[in-house]
Amino acid sequence: MIPKHKYINAENLDEVLVLLNENENAKVIAGGTDIIPGFHIDSARFKDIKLLIDINKIKDFNSIELIDDILSIGASSNFTQIINDPIIKKYFPLLVKAVSQIGSHQIRNRATIGGNFINNAPCADSVPALLIYNAALEIKSIDGTKEIPLSEFLLKQYQTALNKNEVVTKIKLPLLKEKYSGKFYKLGRRRGVAISRISLALLMKQSNGIIEDIRIAGGAVTPIGTRFTETEQMMKGKEADSDLFKEAAQKIGEHVFELTGLRWSSIYKLPVVQQKIYQLLEEINMEMNSTNKNEN
Repeated sequence: MIPKHKYINAENLDEVLVLLNENENAKVIAGGTDIIPGFHIDSARFKDIKLLIDINKIKDFNSIELIDDILSIGASSNFTQIINDPIIKKYFPLLVKAVSQIGSHQIRNRATIGGNFINNAPCADSVPALLIYNAALEIKSIDGTKEIPLSEFLLKQYQTALNKNEVVTKIKLPLLKEKYSGKFYKLGRRRGVAISRISLALLMKQSNGIIEDIRIAGGAVTPIGTRFTETEQMMKGKEADSDLFKEAAQKIGEHVFELTGLRWSSIYKLPVVQQKIYQLLEEINMEMNSTNKNEN
């Protein structure tokens, strides 16, 4: 049985900020696809909640707009909104692909992008895509507004840098002005409504076969969604070829092992991660070479 909680359907952002400031045990709720099941199983993470603040009626939290080459996504935008938004489909296709594989149609109609990374489960599918798009978060409290990169917001499993009197209002994604190619990959235990066992997101930009920029992130393979920045730096300025891709895949496998240690799943996860990184890099490279030939 779900315990009883005080519930307020907030009318505007100012009301949310005041309520969070005055109630230490308040929790913002939008889709509720993490909190409500958590109540059902009596999760320790939600035991201290005394007040639920519903933000679904507030337009500030669910608008999607492009301003000065920055795409702003309201934190309570659900995954169906994101999948169907023409701007996101055009400029951030890997985010669309990532969230389109989350849960079922019913879940995607309720679950929100903000809730996905604020919950910060290792398997949060939106996180690798958001990381390679250099997502930043707008966070508000009664004391003011701040902005923080998503990579700094995620601390450890189910923990973030969000203070109790703060709320995430927007996710900001800078447009990619140059030509990038990318891939998103998810492995689950079944085809539909599957929690990720491995998720990977990659973006690459080349000039005359030389890697100018590369971004690689993973989810479910590390305790939280992670950008593999050391491997990215190693690859920049080098020729995009199979030897480099093999080296990158090996380094990422080593990094994953450093972060997770030896676990029961390591025996299958590490080889799959390394092989899939290699394959995805090869696929991106082939697509970019084909595009360059057609343009010439």
